[in-house]
Amino acid sequence: MRIGMILDKTFPPDVRVENEAETLVKQGHDVFLFCLKYNDEQLDDELINGIKVCRYSSSQLEYKLSALAYTVPFYTWLMTQKIKSFIKKNQIEALHIHDIRIADAVFKANKKSKLKIVLDLHDNMPEIMQFYPHLQKFPGKYIISLKKWKVKEEEFIRKADKVITVSPEFVDEVVNRTKIASDKIVLVPNTIRKSFYQDAIIEVSIIEKYKDSFVILYLGDTHLRRGLQTAISAIKNVSKEIENVKLVIVGSNTTDAVLKQQTKDLEVEKYVDFEGWQNVALFPSYIKASTICISPLHRNIQHDVAYANKLFQYMSFEKSVLVSNATAQKTLIEKVDAGWVHADRDVADFTQKIIEIFKDVKGRHQKGKNGSEFVKEEFIWEKTSQKLVELYNQL
Repeated sequence: MRIGMILDKTFPPDVRVENEAETLVKQGHDVFLFCLKYNDEQLDDELINGIKVCRYSSSQLEYKLSALAYTVPFYTWLMTQKIKSFIKKNQIEALHIHDIRIADAVFKANKKSKLKIVLDLHDNMPEIMQFYPHLQKFPGKYIISLKKWKVKEEEFIRKADKVITVSPEFVDEVVNRTKIASDKIVLVPNTIRKSFYQDAIIEVSIIEKYKDSFVILYLGDTHLRRGLQTAISAIKNVSKEIENVKLVIVGSNTTDAVLKQQTKDLEVEKYVDFEGWQNVALFPSYIKASTICISPLHRNIQHDVAYANKLFQYMSFEKSVLVSNATAQKTLIEKVDAGWVHADRDVADFTQKIIEIFKDVKGRHQKGKNGSEFVKEEFIWEKTSQKLVELYNQL
């Protein structure tokens, strides 16, 4: 089948898109990826690991209009023309939409072709958007309606031939909210490939840097909703019990200035390392250097129904984890017995759990092994992607 994947940003990188596309290519499908480019340096068309990448020129104006996709129709109209061209040029036989910003344009471009459409919901975007900085201030706060985005999302879910989501909790939430048939929705979780841990090259300098520290590691996006303010607040008291503690934050976001100011105000700068965004190839080295790995997400509708991919990265290297009680990750970690759970935004509870983990050396090693066995035997991309393969076999 000639599958047209639709992505409303640049590529690479996007691990989920890459994993799905490469899996379908290995199954004998031709995968054409519609994506955008914002400069003339990138090639228009390129073959990446079997994926036929088709780049369409965009602009900063179009990028800004994308935030208004369901306020005014300009972005949708502009993308519709490009997608029509993409469908015709590549003789596409099925369409696979990655998230909802560009979904309206895809449905409009498909009016004549009437191809089967798969809607892949990486996130509950209307819920996530409320945390975007430009939606918390003028003018975005007043001209972008999250209610409209929610209505459009539900419209697309009903119109799509198949819907993909990333956790059992997300499946249940979508079915209960939209009343679609349960067999219309397919679970394809964000899991890691075997190569993440099997082919890892360990950077000795990172191991050496932290060899004498009790390392609490966080990987990934550092937006405030990810809960790092809780971890930073806890460090002051943790450091009184664990003199060699080090909170290592590998990642970035526009809100990092808030986190850095917090460490300064609490006078814990020597206990917190902001490593910034690093190449994913270095993630295994940071994980190997860690003692405990964390995912202190704030509870909200999105976080309660989605797993952070970092969990499986942590677990693959036999590291036990400390997670907040956001429903999906709490359920998973307790089921597997791969770590500890703290109440979200509860500094005292986070502190208590870290000290407990510090004292329970045997427990953290056993929970680390439990997590590793679970990932490698059950929750690896090579296994969890089979539902995606079956979906296209049936489509």
